[in-house]
Amino acid sequence: MEKLVDTEDEAMLRDAARGFLDNFSPVSAFRKNRDEGRAFDPALWSEMGQMGWAGVLVGEGDGGSDMGHRAAGILCEEMGRTLTASPFISSAVIAATTLRAAGSDHLSSIATGETLYALAVDEGSKFAPSRTAMEARADGNAFRLTGAKAFVAEGSTANRLLVLARTSGSAGDEQGLTLFDIDASRAGIKQDSVETIDYRDFINLSFDNVEATGDDVVGDVDNGLAALAPGLRAGQAALAAELGGLSAGIAAITLGYLKERKQFGRHIGSFQVLQHRAAHLFAEIEVTTSAIAAAGRALDEGSENAALLSSLAKARATQTAKLAVMEGVQMHGGIGMTDEYDAGFFMKRARVGAEWLGDYGHHAAIVAAHRGL
Repeated sequence: MEKLVDTEDEAMLRDAARGFLDNFSPVSAFRKNRDEGRAFDPALWSEMGQMGWAGVLVGEGDGGSDMGHRAAGILCEEMGRTLTASPFISSAVIAATTLRAAGSDHLSSIATGETLYALAVDEGSKFAPSRTAMEARADGNAFRLTGAKAFVAEGSTANRLLVLARTSGSAGDEQGLTLFDIDASRAGIKQDSVETIDYRDFINLSFDNVEATGDDVVGDVDNGLAALAPGLRAGQAALAAELGGLSAGIAAITLGYLKERKQFGRHIGSFQVLQHRAAHLFAEIEVTTSAIAAAGRALDEGSENAALLSSLAKARATQTAKLAVMEGVQMHGGIGMTDEYDAGFFMKRARVGAEWLGDYGHHAAIVAAHRGL
């Protein structure tokens, strides 16, 4: 794959984002959030909103900065480098993209960062929207939602939910699903916290006869996957970018450690076998960075290959992050998994990021099918 380099504007955005995050959201800030038991720093998110990040995919007419998917990917890469926790992907990317296509009234409050969305799709241990079984039973001109959702990212802090439920058919059917946009505090919704190894905000949700009106429907009844598809593609590309940035972040930390750690009177970075491993990791990160850039640009251009390139980027980024964190921890030695060092945090986030919005097998199968394999 040809190396896709940043344009001048993209390089400026990256430099600005990196400077901001290095100053206000280094890995030590993630550690502080964890120790204080909060999902993310609301003051930091407010600053992101003021800089236009929350509205990166919202049109200017709705108060957004409308910078596009490639810009969103760059921001995610830089947030991945420092393990910045925020509702950016769930709200500013997935929800904004989905609701913009549907012409929602909530875009302006997404752009300011005031309204936070969570995506309630998964019901099992794997990402499989078509297997949705949650019932949305017709009740006059409204619906009654009953069922459960698992692994809902940013769920405890969100004030609105995008919920995929079944209005007809049975689990496994791609048709018969409807997407709802509802208030997270609506009667009948219960939250159960989930402890994840990356210390991020994930919850399980149960719905007991929750009312949803026709105004809550996003897109068309029984065609919810089509309504959600733009948001899912955008979210997968953005998450790939975060994992790409995470890979670069742990690689930089590891390289610094190789330059300072001594064994047998020599810096371990002078050992050829470690040099070869570091060079291999660098090459993998470069190829993955190109795949991430290609996905973002395809989304901006409305390319028919956007879904494929988003899956390619997510698959590659998942594998590259796995390699990067394994090499990082191993080159640090046993201390790499201790809480005193940051390397273990990158490994834990990479593991959770690998599963969310489809794991390697899910996306590799899409790429393979496109190639006729």
